[in-house]
Amino acid sequence: MSLDGGTVAPHELLVGAPLSRGQDVPHLVANEEVLAVSVEMRQFLDASVHRKASSQVKLKELIDAIINDGDFGFEFEGETRTASETFRLRRGNCLSFSNMFVALARYVGLEARYQEVVIPPDWAFQNDFFLLNRHVNVSVDLGPSGQHVVDLNIDDFRTSYDTRTISDTQSLAHYYNNMGVEHMQAGDVATALGYFRRALAENDRRFSPAWTNLGTLYLRTDHPEYAEAAYLQALKSDEEDFVAMSNLVNFYESRGDAERAAEFRRRVARHRKQNPYFRFQRAREAYLEKDYDTAINHLKYAIRKKRNEDQFCFLLGMSYLQKGNQRKARHWLGRAEAVAASDAVKRRYSSKMDLLLLASD
Repeated sequence: MSLDGGTVAPHELLVGAPLSRGQDVPHLVANEEVLAVSVEMRQFLDASVHRKASSQVKLKELIDAIINDGDFGFEFEGETRTASETFRLRRGNCLSFSNMFVALARYVGLEARYQEVVIPPDWAFQNDFFLLNRHVNVSVDLGPSGQHVVDLNIDDFRTSYDTRTISDTQSLAHYYNNMGVEHMQAGDVATALGYFRRALAENDRRFSPAWTNLGTLYLRTDHPEYAEAAYLQALKSDEEDFVAMSNLVNFYESRGDAERAAEFRRRVARHRKQNPYFRFQRAREAYLEKDYDTAINHLKYAIRKKRNEDQFCFLLGMSYLQKGNQRKARHWLGRAEAVAASDAVKRRYSSKMDLLLLASD
């Protein structure tokens, strides 16, 4: 077998014969249920949003009703839910919130679309499964006024992160993948398989996180050949899938296959070295160890890759400050303030600049 393929074909992985034998057919959420608008949601919109208003006014009224008005009381919770479930319970994760907001916004005539935000991986991650390292929020098209991003954690949203608008079909792959993981965590193998199959076979066959998580489901149920094939399929779908690479390192190491483990370890190392956020993490480690030259080298590389990432600029400024180079420190702290997305972060950088100026007087 080559490093690029498995002994189990993709369609066999999706059929899941080893996992579905003797299992009852599970009830799964249907595609049309995910964005269905309930009677209660309609009543809420009738009372909150003027239908004949401009798109800008509609959006403001909707945001005020859901986010700015304390009466709605939405709370973050780890579970993934449909739009109507999220509205009824007033709880859910970022995808649940996005489902609810998209459904409400479209009902009042707004052009709302899902947006995928690529969050940097947690390089210390050791678990054998994950939900997503791709955050989902909502982009509303306001015509000449441009795009407006609505995010459950808007204060933490970074405009420097890579984003792309995704179709409803692709957002359903996110939804079913999350549902699959949640059922896998609960030990419900048949339902987890059903949701991973729906994510891939019915919505987005190239959605690598679902292949990776399907592999973990097979590994947990003692079907290593299927797990290996699923992880490899994830990398065929996305050769930069860091979690699939890492899982394959662990997989081959656990089976004493040093050659294949080494190959994927090299791929993980290349991926990390080229990733600006990994270099930023290495820079932070070097900074804490007072190795400012190493920190600066890592940060220069990171900034060449991501020029408008304020945290990179800030740490570079602080590194130069520690080395006594006030001119470069001022430049990079000022750059951090200029590219910061939120006013709160801008103020934090500005206060650092003020302290720097005081120290130099």
